[in-house]
Amino acid sequence: MALKHLTQKVAQELDKELMTAAQGGFSIDQLMELAGLSVAQAITKVYQNSTHSRLLICCGPGNNGGDGLVAARHLTHFGYNPSIYCPKPSKKELFSNLITQCKNLNIPFIEDLSAQAESSDLIVDAVFGFSFSGEVRDPFREVIQLFSKTKLPVIAVDIPSGWQVDEEATMESDYQPEMLISLTAPKLAAKRFRGKYHYLGGRFIPKDFAKKYGLNLPSFPGTDQCVDITNLSHL
Repeated sequence: MALKHLTQKVAQELDKELMTAAQGGFSIDQLMELAGLSVAQAITKVYQNSTHSRLLICCGPGNNGGDGLVAARHLTHFGYNPSIYCPKPSKKELFSNLITQCKNLNIPFIEDLSAQAESSDLIVDAVFGFSFSGEVRDPFREVIQLFSKTKLPVIAVDIPSGWQVDEEATMESDYQPEMLISLTAPKLAAKRFRGKYHYLGGRFIPKDFAKKYGLNLPSFPGTDQCVDITNLSHL
């Protein structure tokens, strides 16, 4: 049974329903915590901290960036050494709290992107999520260019930044991450992912929601918060 790939509109509707008190009952910080935890765990499944401990996590000002901040915190507890680059930090209280949590763990927030990339083992793209559309503008253009030019493995959270969510055909401006961690369900653009590893994170969807949206979600093994869908996502 093939996985359902969500359009931008459907993904937004599902998110809204999950955060409606009378329907899903989740708060945004709950969903962000669950997503960030699953991202961190998925990374540990592929890249060991003995060989890839130094992570450069690039975080945007939206929910995708929040997922990255949560992942950084969990990865620190998992024995990794993340650094965080926020080209345009959000001023919302939720993000301020996440930043404080990271600083309390002595996770460095860096300003020199190129220099930090040279001393890292992995780069995590948590800049733009599935709500992105249009052109990439400063101060994010430099970050997306790094994803395209670096020889380091890049891990994209939910969707590679700069990709148009509803486009199935590869576009000239697209970069290809080595790993994609889809959240809740793969987005339509994930059909053009050609990297090595594709994981699904976000083990919180009620069965009735999955049935309503026809998600056809795979089973999560044991107590894992993520599942390898590399061999399923192109079916």
